[in-house]
Amino acid sequence: MDRDHRGWLPCLLGGAVFAVCMAGTTLPTPLYGLYQEKFGFSELTVTVVYAVYAFGVIGVLLLAGNASDTVGRRPVLMAGLGCAAASAVCFLAATGLGWLYAGRLLSGLSAGLFTGAATAYVMDLAPPGGGSRATFVATAANMGGLGCGPLLAGVLAQYADWPLYLPFAVHLALVACSLAVVAWLPETVRHRTSLSTVRPQRPGLPPQVRAVFGPAAIASFVGFALFGVFTSVSPAFLADSLDVRNHAVSGLIVALAFFASTAGQLLVGRVGVGRSLPLGCAALLAGLALLAGALRWDLLPLVVLSAIVGGVGQGLAFRGALSAVAGASPEDSRAAVISTLFVVAYAGISVPVIGVGVLVGPLGLEGAGLVFIGCMAVLVSTAGAYLLRRPVRVGT
Repeated sequence: MDRDHRGWLPCLLGGAVFAVCMAGTTLPTPLYGLYQEKFGFSELTVTVVYAVYAFGVIGVLLLAGNASDTVGRRPVLMAGLGCAAASAVCFLAATGLGWLYAGRLLSGLSAGLFTGAATAYVMDLAPPGGGSRATFVATAANMGGLGCGPLLAGVLAQYADWPLYLPFAVHLALVACSLAVVAWLPETVRHRTSLSTVRPQRPGLPPQVRAVFGPAAIASFVGFALFGVFTSVSPAFLADSLDVRNHAVSGLIVALAFFASTAGQLLVGRVGVGRSLPLGCAALLAGLALLAGALRWDLLPLVVLSAIVGGVGQGLAFRGALSAVAGASPEDSRAAVISTLFVVAYAGISVPVIGVGVLVGPLGLEGAGLVFIGCMAVLVSTAGAYLLRRPVRVGT
């Protein structure tokens, strides 16, 4: 038993580093209202600041998504942690809007570097035969870290001094500890080459994948869009419409969506990939309906239920989509297909979110939210209906 625990220690430490990096990407979520008061910008600006993160992730996925296979896991993770530290410094030094843009872009770069490399590293570090448990560690670290970010920032902003500084100082300290951990962990890529050999990954979609990819990509897009709205404008809705000005509560509600996504991803193993996609679409539709009710009648319980139900739907749909397109892809183009799916998913947390910000001016937050919900409901209903007529059959 002791030997087993020692064997799992590197894998668990790798997961902890993964969680620290991802927590930094959602850390500003409950603080946007305070930045609005300090710098005097609009709700549209909040959504643009938030969406800049997605552009950083997409850029790294396309340009250097396979870098850790070439230069090694540790150099890529070190670079990702360096970007995370630089992001925290930007927020600590913020004296205007430009600092927030820079901080969010650097945060996106860190997440883009970590998304593939840290997942692979956690699985590399697992003991022989521990692939399934390592997948759980990576999933929990990714979504759990995203959930811990707003929760940590909300609690510190509400109950400690310096709400716009202490969360990032704490995260900077955690990043420093993570750098020490990565320096201690072993490198798992045996045959490494120089950075000059890394080539941009061109998104690809072989003909045999297209029938599966369409509905899978739509479900992923809607799930990430729902998360994008929760993490960018829900604090403003809670404060302005529900008079919930407790930053810890705002952070907790956003965190619930990410924690529920982890649960949804774990459910895929029980229900199967073929059923997880239509079930995920149904749960996403229910989450959107609950969010519409919350906006229409200003009810906090519906916001909480929307976060939980929508989060479970996102987890079911995204892990199902990832498994479906990977199983349908030829081995020699699987990485390109998965990169394409991630690009579509991260587009979901940028384009629709900015659209909501544009509509807030003429329609108000409630009207903009209802338009967003209507558009996403049409998309996910179409994908769900298609999947019911033509169920996904996953390859090996």
